[in-house]
Amino acid sequence: MTDFIGRADVDLGALRANYRLLRNKTDAKIAAIVKANGYGHGLHEVGAALADEGVDYLGVAQLSEALELRRTVPDTPILTWIYGTGASLAAAILSNLDISIGARWALEEAVEAAKATGVPARFHIEIDTGMSRGGFSKADLEQTAEDILRAEAAGLVEIIGLWSHLARADEPDSSETSRQLNRFNEASSLLENVGVKPVLRHLANTAGTLWHPDTHLDMVRPGIGLYGLSPDPAVATAEELGLLPVMTLTSKVNAVREVPADTGVSYGHTEVTEEAMRLGTVPLGYADGIPRSASGRGPVRVGGIRTRVVGRVCMDQVVIALPEGVEAGAEVVFYGHGGPTADEWASAAGTIGYEITTRLGRHVPRTYRGKVGH
Repeated sequence: MTDFIGRADVDLGALRANYRLLRNKTDAKIAAIVKANGYGHGLHEVGAALADEGVDYLGVAQLSEALELRRTVPDTPILTWIYGTGASLAAAILSNLDISIGARWALEEAVEAAKATGVPARFHIEIDTGMSRGGFSKADLEQTAEDILRAEAAGLVEIIGLWSHLARADEPDSSETSRQLNRFNEASSLLENVGVKPVLRHLANTAGTLWHPDTHLDMVRPGIGLYGLSPDPAVATAEELGLLPVMTLTSKVNAVREVPADTGVSYGHTEVTEEAMRLGTVPLGYADGIPRSASGRGPVRVGGIRTRVVGRVCMDQVVIALPEGVEAGAEVVFYGHGGPTADEWASAAGTIGYEITTRLGRHVPRTYRGKVGH
């Protein structure tokens, strides 16, 4: 992998700074979300750095990834919420993971796993307050609440949390967040009335943490902000929020050519030069995580000058407009320190910054600065 022409430099010092900034936005506990390989930044390195900062919880979507993280972070509570029927809930329980329960089948399987292991299942009850994606509906919760209470009374479960997810928190003017908070509070009251009393109520993501203080409750779950990206740059850019980019993606110019006007570039000749120009080939492409939808637009910086992708993004390479004086071997910054932002790439690709970093291939080498203990 040392010969791979490109790398993602991950600044754990910037991650820590972003965590502290978000920490100062709330009095609630913090569950730092490190799902999807730490939003592409590296599950183990990011998780360890945040644990070293004293974060209250770590959150990982996939159960398999949570089990993997537990090997690196033995003591910090970890919440996981995606698994299927027949999943290794016994392994989750024995690894001291907190699991989400959002359907009757999940409750039943958690109870069976607790019986098999002899250890209570620690769980957070997920309710659907407006995402229409996961969690108990109000009707389902009414039908299941007493079963949850009986399982707790039998010593088979520990009810740690009650949670849901905000659908439109990145729109500060939307009234949907208030409606979701009201539904959440109704569910909390429903459970309390039958004697189920979760210790931690949590609802807010990064946008909720930044822009909806009434959703902070007992714990918030920031994700994207930790990595130096804004939940919505149209509301406030990362720079305006004081967030620092954590990942810098670079490669090198691998070939240089000078072409005349009327030269087709890359597949399909979707771009034809209007005048003579210098072109550079850079060996990162859509197989590595560079979005093909940013063809002809993706911004880069090389030789201290901003330029762009010319023509279609290929599987393993892109062609860029190359400034005068820049030759083979020159560093090309796709995004991060000294280059465009991941949010600019998102704009060019018609997507969101979350996708830009999380889609980066695991095979692209990561290097780390500011490791735990340094």
